[in-house]
Amino acid sequence: VGGKMAELQYRYATMNSGKTLDLIHNAYNYEENGFQVLILKPQIDTKAGNMIISRVGMTRKVDFLIQKNDNILKRLRDKLENISCIFVDEVQFLSKRQIDELFLLTKIIDVTVICYGLRTNFKAESFEGSKRLLEIADSLEEIKTICKCGNIARYVGRKVNGNYVLDGQEVVIDGTNQVEYVPLCGECYLKEVKKIDFSKVKKKVGF
Repeated sequence: VGGKMAELQYRYATMNSGKTLDLIHNAYNYEENGFQVLILKPQIDTKAGNMIISRVGMTRKVDFLIQKNDNILKRLRDKLENISCIFVDEVQFLSKRQIDELFLLTKIIDVTVICYGLRTNFKAESFEGSKRLLEIADSLEEIKTICKCGNIARYVGRKVNGNYVLDGQEVVIDGTNQVEYVPLCGECYLKEVKKIDFSKVKKKVGF
């Protein structure tokens, strides 16, 4: 669009930052200006079936649910005519290979791909998909949200039955099995999830 070279873009954030709302809004803007788009998300995100739902209630139907072993190039090869942009929600759940396929797609078909997802999991470690995007995306953009203390939240804590945990499967969809996710700043993450006593650390190292 606008004569620019196609890009693989990664817009990352923690929970409750409005990622899906931003996706829906941008897809609508493309369509309002006469451009066609496709919406993708990983099948593993079972929260809304074949829909994406923002936390303020806006919804959008997904064009393709991507399975774990799908080759994205093959899935989309007959569906790209007149497509100006591909949007991917919950992109952190894609594999490294699938991220590479999206990157290749932007270069051989000249269609921009805009990905939305988490940068890190509840252990403050990269998902496979987000790690690869941080390595190869043409552009990176942080979507900011606020921790309960008022600082910028860049981490996510997992609560099970109301208590923060640091063990368990990497992928457990919020709202299932008494699991919820909380956006946290670095200080709150270390204090509340990692249970680090800052005063003891300062004393130990001589601050």
